[in-house]
Amino acid sequence: MERLYLFDTTLRDGQQTQGVQFSTAEKQRIATVLDSLGIDYIEGGWPGANPTDSDFFDAVPVTRATMTAFGMTKRSGRSAENDDVLAAVLNARTPAVCLVGKSHDFHVTAALGIPLEENIANIRASFAHVVAEGREALFDAEHFFDGYKANPVYALEAVHAAFDAGARWIVLCDTNGGSLPEEVRGIVTDVIASGIPGDRLGIHTHNDTDHAVANSLAAVDAGVRQIQGTLNGLGERCGNANLTTIIPTLLLKEPYRSRYQTGVTLEALKGLRKASRMLDDILNRVPMKQAPYVGASAFAHKAGLHASAIAKDPTTYEHVDPALVGNTRIVPMSNQAGQSNLRERLIQAGLEVERDNPALPRILDRIKEQEARGYAYDTAQASFELLARDELGLLPEFFEVERYRVISERRRNARGEVVTVSEAVVTVQMGDEKITSFYENDHADGEADAGPVNALSKALAKDLGQYQSYIEDMKLVDFKVRITNGGTEAVTRVIIDSEDGQGRRWATVGVSANIVDASFDALIDAITWKLVRDTRGMA
Repeated sequence: MERLYLFDTTLRDGQQTQGVQFSTAEKQRIATVLDSLGIDYIEGGWPGANPTDSDFFDAVPVTRATMTAFGMTKRSGRSAENDDVLAAVLNARTPAVCLVGKSHDFHVTAALGIPLEENIANIRASFAHVVAEGREALFDAEHFFDGYKANPVYALEAVHAAFDAGARWIVLCDTNGGSLPEEVRGIVTDVIASGIPGDRLGIHTHNDTDHAVANSLAAVDAGVRQIQGTLNGLGERCGNANLTTIIPTLLLKEPYRSRYQTGVTLEALKGLRKASRMLDDILNRVPMKQAPYVGASAFAHKAGLHASAIAKDPTTYEHVDPALVGNTRIVPMSNQAGQSNLRERLIQAGLEVERDNPALPRILDRIKEQEARGYAYDTAQASFELLARDELGLLPEFFEVERYRVISERRRNARGEVVTVSEAVVTVQMGDEKITSFYENDHADGEADAGPVNALSKALAKDLGQYQSYIEDMKLVDFKVRITNGGTEAVTRVIIDSEDGQGRRWATVGVSANIVDASFDALIDAITWKLVRDTRGMA
């Protein structure tokens, strides 16, 4: 089996994503996770370009992966030995150095404003210097594919200058992301024919035509043996090649599975979804549900026909076993579902129900009635489970909300600052006991402005008597609002995602003409589901 090398640039190119800025600690955490996956090279950033990158290289974590510093070829008018920008990259003391340089004649004359020959000399001198310093050298040939299409002779001269100077890897970059797989395959073939072997070539693609993964695989088919990309496809504009998609494709799909070996083991692959979620959590982003392999909907089967077949043999509608990438199968409930979906979903919830159980049609009818009112159970799995348990007679009555009141007020505090204060009162009945809890966000403890839903959540969770200990590790992590129909009779659907200290995440739904009331219903479901799972029927 031939060796394919994986090069991650999440910490450098991924940080160029609009709205993304990693702290040093976050970069260290990401690097550690990438290393645990089995990535071969981790590009940590550009030393000297900003304080965060410099701090990262001052406290770089110990990794099995080859840590790589990024920079650019030397500037004109000075030697490689006396270029302070290049010196900052080398001073990071990483075992590998990746330098970007121009390979498109238009960019040399228009962007750099120097003669074509001078750019070639700069490339050659830069890599001779890096190699002389004992570092593994990589050349990111910027705009290579566009440059090759415009002037193949010059583009090849640029990459051969780095190759002849001792660069270990010549990385062909589709910087503008406009190339297509057949173009990539043909151009890589030409580069190899020019005298640079495939085991010295890498591919770096951008996703502006949504072909970054396909282009990377086309380059592998043509002979390159290093793939550059980012976790979750982060990157400037439309992003880079998504390693979260490329890695499982290489390990699980033919002909790659039989032909190539990577540093990622099948055991490490099971941590892929967790790594993807970790990055989204750091960025405070909602994970993309439709993401291949790792998305929450990647193995979701909504249609009744699909669920029926899945119950017999999962390969009928799944191209790989979701467990291989750390994902799980989901059979969501909706008004499109039949009894096959229903029984499969109940089994996933730990409820074994016979086919002739009279509650099954009642559950389906109730789901259809609720969805006609605006509910959606295909994403709110926890609310579906509670509905099913209710019809099956398996839903304990933990508490009943007798009343609630919430008020939000915008005012100036003692320092003259405009703040929004929300206060809520919730009264619950538990058996013969009635408990009233109050919460006010008065900013005394440094809290930021809080809305009415947050206040209700805090009030409800303040005192649930004998159940209080079960909900103390629970928190709300996402809140989505949808207006299901417009006009004066608009109905609001709220979906709340909750998480607990065990790492479990669940979604609940509430519907009302009043957004606060819809939110509160979803919140009650969230707490009830948590109690069902943790109290083991003590109620």
